[in-house]
Parts: sequence; structure tokens; C-alpha cells
Amino acid sequence: MREVVLGIDVGTSGVRIAARASDGSLLAMGSAPMPAPISLQGRIRQDAEVWWQAVRSALQRIDLKNLVVRAIAVDGTSGTVLPITDDGSPLGLASLYNDVATPENVSVVESVASQNTAALGATSPLARALEFSSGRVAHQADWIMGRMCGVYDVSDENNALKSGYDPVSRCWPFWIAETGLNITRLPKVVPVGTRVGVVRGEVAKEFSLPPDCAVVSGTTDGCAAFLASGASLAGDGVTSLGTTLTLKLLSDTPVFAPQFGIYSHRIGEMWLAGGASNSGGGVIAELFSPDEIVQFSALINVQKNTGLSYYPLRKAGERFPINDPHLPPRLSPIPPARSVYFQAVLEGIADIEALGYQRLAEFGATPLNSLRSVGGGAGNQPWSEIRLKKLGVASHSPDSEHAAMGVARLAWWGIGHNDA
Repeated sequence: MREVVLGIDVGTSGVRIAARASDGSLLAMGSAPMPAPISLQGRIRQDAEVWWQAVRSALQRIDLKNLVVRAIAVDGTSGTVLPITDDGSPLGLASLYNDVATPENVSVVESVASQNTAALGATSPLARALEFSSGRVAHQADWIMGRMCGVYDVSDENNALKSGYDPVSRCWPFWIAETGLNITRLPKVVPVGTRVGVVRGEVAKEFSLPPDCAVVSGTTDGCAAFLASGASLAGDGVTSLGTTLTLKLLSDTPVFAPQFGIYSHRIGEMWLAGGASNSGGGVIAELFSPDEIVQFSALINVQKNTGLSYYPLRKAGERFPINDPHLPPRLSPIPPARSVYFQAVLEGIADIEALGYQRLAEFGATPLNSLRSVGGGAGNQPWSEIRLKKLGVASHSPDSEHAAMGVARLAWWGIGHNDA
């Protein structure tokens, strides 16, 4: 029998569970879909029971034969909050991460909050929690963890961040009380990878888990994806080349610049700083067909820069690495050859990436020393060469792109295997 831990990734459309061995290998995986959230008068809500049923289905589908599960950790969507009773019963529908708070509650938070908090903005979980008239405030991962072990009043430092938690002082700040929310309604916060309890007897019985299987505090989906990459040293960066361009950088020191959308998650004694540009693969998909992308990629001369200095955006407005809500796209002049135009767009996005990591360093983060790339654009070899040439750092292949594998690392940490 081989020992493993389970990482449970609760995403927007489903649940994925990874069984990870202590050497980092993936030994089994199970997944289950989840119904889409519902829209109620413009608000994005979901019944929390949907999450638990998807977790149960995924657990039923993972093959744990000849495996002994020693610990479990959960990641959830960052900023999803739920009102619950002390015993974990939901008092209403969950408010999803992309749900928009009332302007009045957004103003209340902004009027008293620290300027460095991650709890600002229209989708602030803290502003949305002000609508909960009673009960405790739980994050998505907290509640799933509670269903596993019966402890419903604990959160981790990553999920609590956007609700106003101060990861530097490691406490809920005094100004939260000035919003009208009693701080006693917020969960106790522990570092990620902290052993919280053991699985409840009925859970152990239903899924054939050992009665002493530990339940460990998890993280957010974004942080879990970073951990899955294998990045572990200060200066390790992970770029996600999806519809948008997202940068995450492990740093010895925290960085907070809310005007740029920059804040830092605490992971152990290090910090995960990051920012997201409105540029990225969405611009490429608007300008070029899939066939053109394949055709033009083969024609790129990575040794010869086009010199066109684009700033590719789908529409006006940028927050990081330039904070300008009116910044116009720069996609001209357009050269006669569309293949050259394509290369110039890739170069422009690579320039934004380089400026992003430079900006993080300017704010005090550990300078970028190595890079891992994930997302749809990571497989484009010429683009990778262009990017690495501009960044001037070593590149490593990510260990995994499954967030479930990242949160499973924390499960190992919770039972004393910090190098797993």
C-alpha cells in the first residue's frame, strides 16, 4: 500500500481531486462537473450543497485501490463567501467570487479600509459579506474543509486575504469592525498547510478513508495552481498565458500596490505576489484564426525583432503593469505581411510580461530568476523563445497544471512533509 494525500480543487465548473505521492507523482485523479451558478437580479449565487455533491462524486470516481490517504486539503475560488451557522448549515446562497457588491457596501469598506488591503473593489468579499444579516462568514474552501472534518470556524491566510485579513500582522485588522461587521463572525485564520482535524467518521466510512486521515488548511485556486507548477524558491515566477496575461512571483518580501491590482499571499514564510494584464491570448484570438496562428508561428524569426512596439489590448483600459483605465490598444502601424503582424503582437505581449515582472521588483518583490509557463499559449515554442529572450531568465517546465496537485502539496505539509 502506498501513502498519498488528496488535493481537492473546487473550481467554477467542477471539482478535480488528485492523489499525490510524497515524491510529487500523480497516482490517481477523479473529477465531477458542477452546475453553473445562478443569476438572481444581477447577482451571481450558488447553493453550497452543489459543491459538496460534486466533491462526493469526484471522490467516488477516484481509484484509491492500493493507496492509503494520509491527509486532505482543499482549494476554492478566491472570494467566494457563504453565511453559515456554527454547525456549518448554510443560511442562504453563496456569493460567488465574481458577484458584485452593492455600491453602498463597497463605499463602506473603502471609507475605512487600509490602503493596502485586498478587500477593495466592486467584487470585494468583505463588502458582499456585509449583506449577511446573521451567522458566520465562511469561504468556499473553508466550508468544504468543514464538511470533511466538522470544523467550520477556520480559514487559511490565502482565502481570508480578500476578506480583509492582514497577512503581515497575521490578524483581522481593527478597521473591519468599523464596517459594521462583528469580527467574531469571521473565521479563525491559520497558515496554509496547517493540520485542522481528522475526517469525520461518516466521511471516512463513505469513501473508505483511514479514521486518522488529517484535514489540512488549503488555499485559493490561483495559489494552488502556482504550487502545482513546482515553483518553490524566491524569484520563481509563473506566467499564465490564457485569455489574459497573469503573473505570479514568489518573493522574500510582500508587495502591495492595490492601484495596480497587486497584493501578496502568504505561503509559509514567503510571499506570492502577482498581477494581471488585460492583454493576452484573447487579443490573439480576435486578430488571428487558429490556422493562421499555426501557419504564422512557423514563419517567426525569433532572432529578428519587428521593432513595432505594440501594446495589444482588446479594448481601452489597463491596470497592470500600467494603471490607466483609458490606455488605448497600440496595434499599428500594421505591416503588409500578416505573419509579421502576428509576430509583432506576440512581441508586444512579451514586452508587457517583462514590464510586469520589472514592476513587481520595483515595488520590492524578489527579482525574477526563473520562469514556468502555463496556459494555452505556453506550448507555442517561438513565442516562448521571444519571451525568454526579453526576460533573460532560465525556463523550467511546470510539474503540473492541475491546481489539485498544488493544494495536495499543502496536505503533505500539514503532516510534516514540507518537501513533498
